[in-house]
Amino acid sequence: MLSQRLFAVFILIVALISLSASLTAEYLFDKEPCVLCLYQRVPFLVTGLFAITTLCLKPSSKLIPMIFMFCALSYLVGSGIATYHVGVEKLWWSSECSGSLSQNTTLEQLRASLLQKADKPCNDVNWTLFGISMATYNVFFSSVLGFTSIIASMQILKKLKER
Repeated sequence: MLSQRLFAVFILIVALISLSASLTAEYLFDKEPCVLCLYQRVPFLVTGLFAITTLCLKPSSKLIPMIFMFCALSYLVGSGIATYHVGVEKLWWSSECSGSLSQNTTLEQLRASLLQKADKPCNDVNWTLFGISMATYNVFFSSVLGFTSIIASMQILKKLKER
């Protein structure tokens, strides 16, 4: 079952590269992430842990296809978060993360918000490549990874049934 090991290594490498790129942008290039940017990192962390778990299992384990399905689910959730983030960036919908005040803000809430460091608004795009934000790239990237994980899981399950 070399192919499932290779796919687990692929998932781990994708997780490491994705998390390294986002942390490099944050700490080396001072690109402050918003809350939705931070949420988009979670699926890559989860799938990286799933990949490590898969590599620790016996190649004949029947848990491996299920783990890859959980990876697919994680990637698709990540794509959903990224899609929501793109909508906030494009002002397609409003969000508490957009940096605007709520209509029902009390004077005490306003005073408290002035005393703390403001969160970066989610509609403030830090970086683009060819006019496309990282969140937009993540929609496509996570969707492809999700569907690839579903296909890999189904193929591994089929091979296990043939035994």
